[in-house]
Amino acid sequence: MKNDEKMIDFAQRAVRTRSYSDEEGDFAQAAVAEMESLGYDQAFIDGTGNAVGIIGNGPEIIHFDSHMDTVRVDDPDEWDVPPFAGTIKDGYLWGRGSVDMKSAFSASIYGAADARSKGFTDGKTIYVTGSVCEEYCDGENLKHLYRELSLKPHYCIICEPSDNIITLGHKGKAQIEITTHGVSSHGSAPEKGINAVYEMAEIIQRVEALNGSLFRENSVHGTIVLSDISCVSASLNAVPSECSIYLDRRLAPDETLEKVKSEMDRLISGKRAEWKVGTLRHTSWNGAELVYEPMHDPWNISKDAPLAKALRSAVKEVTGSEPSRYDFWDFGTNAITPVAMGIPTIGFGPGEYKLAHMTNERCEVSKIKEARRIYCELIGRL
Repeated sequence: MKNDEKMIDFAQRAVRTRSYSDEEGDFAQAAVAEMESLGYDQAFIDGTGNAVGIIGNGPEIIHFDSHMDTVRVDDPDEWDVPPFAGTIKDGYLWGRGSVDMKSAFSASIYGAADARSKGFTDGKTIYVTGSVCEEYCDGENLKHLYRELSLKPHYCIICEPSDNIITLGHKGKAQIEITTHGVSSHGSAPEKGINAVYEMAEIIQRVEALNGSLFRENSVHGTIVLSDISCVSASLNAVPSECSIYLDRRLAPDETLEKVKSEMDRLISGKRAEWKVGTLRHTSWNGAELVYEPMHDPWNISKDAPLAKALRSAVKEVTGSEPSRYDFWDFGTNAITPVAMGIPTIGFGPGEYKLAHMTNERCEVSKIKEARRIYCELIGRL
């Protein structure tokens, strides 16, 4: 397709432009410049710091979203290729963000422009966004975007990596903080106090047992993991008066947040403890305050929904065959916001998600080109 080399060049430059969460400004500006070079009707940075491109002004609104932020690189010397070199090697684009998810963003930017050149955007408005701080605040970026632009799309495509396999949903998520309370005393007289860490010890065992009970071999199942622990003590010579753990609970399609709340009540039963939602707060690169409440039910769309049928048709047009299977993400995405608004939402993007966040992250170049074509054809079918 015309400009494939230009698209891959942009994807390479995207990888070279480091954009850790809350540091996406340089990449946002580069994305807007690329959209402008392709003749987008509008390209700008919104009040949250998201990069926004718009093609057309018709009543049917289609939104393609990719997040711009990446996780950090703490092991650059262990990479086979420098993580911010944007190198093409063995048919792959290498580097941090190549899978998660700058390749998809590049494909969506160019795919929307292709759709306009083919006349597919008549009667439609196409939004292509690069959103901020997704790694910490799933969906909060799109809440701000939709509110600022008074926008409710008719369809939303989340371009997270799926190896170009149609993805019909993902697990729910609950992030919980549990705190135990003790009584401080001098370390030489622990019997005069109550050790908050000891209070937490049994809770931790209950967490491990709960995870074991959730396991289902060869099927999608829920999980829970302790991801952080800390304590408060007057000194290293004192009995800790408080201990906190942070739990990451992922929900299978047949689970609910109400079930999770009951689990949390049982985890702290009989202990000097309390639990609450593990609210996260971030400030975006341009100063927007993001407050994220990580409590989301699982989400899925029927493979017979109009959006899924249109995407299936687009895949067949480009690849020459019907999709042989569908996928379901283990991880959370920005989909939680459009889904909560009742917007039909589906997942599709280049890159193997098992390589996201990993040393030697890399995305197959042919899949980036294929995704571009499929995004274009999808627009023509909606």
